[in-house]
Amino acid sequence: MQNQSKVLLRKSIKSLVQQITPDNKLRQSNAIMEKLLNMSEYKNSSRISIYLSTENEVNTIPILTTMFQQNKQVFVPTYAGSEMKMVKVFDMRDYENLPVTKWKIKQPDPDDSSRENPMLTDPLDLILLPGVAFTRNGDRLGHGMGYYDKYLREYFSRHPNVKNHHKTHLIGLAFEEQIVESLPTNENDWTLDLILTN
Repeated sequence: MQNQSKVLLRKSIKSLVQQITPDNKLRQSNAIMEKLLNMSEYKNSSRISIYLSTENEVNTIPILTTMFQQNKQVFVPTYAGSEMKMVKVFDMRDYENLPVTKWKIKQPDPDDSSRENPMLTDPLDLILLPGVAFTRNGDRLGHGMGYYDKYLREYFSRHPNVKNHHKTHLIGLAFEEQIVESLPTNENDWTLDLILTN
């Protein structure tokens, strides 16, 4: 039953988000960016993972631009089959030159071993996550492929000291329309530290 309720909820929230006007999406995205840039969790982070947004997600490209201006180390998702990994992107020129997938999203070549992979090197300070729906308490409903949940499980098992000595903050970015009272969750669903809306 839980899977069925997740499917229905995804459908209804996606429909709501598609009805948000471009102006409203821009306004909300700008307000979220302003909040994020003023947070100590962001200011104190040097290694940050950020998703590359689609038109129905909080726009992350201005955040990406700002991070490069502030000399942050930036990591973005790349997908191959059912696996997702984060790899380093060096600057806006590097971002602009990334190939575009069939989903119209830029992503680095998953087989490019020259890009740093923080799963194998040093931990991240901050991971900015997309989603379909969120609760104020940090529950997240993804698109159903489990990419981020699988990634986080492996990430925290590879970096066990993160929990004790080095905090990796998990922050979801959401339009107001993506916030719900409660979500059907199970033991595989990661709870985020914070959900940022405008």
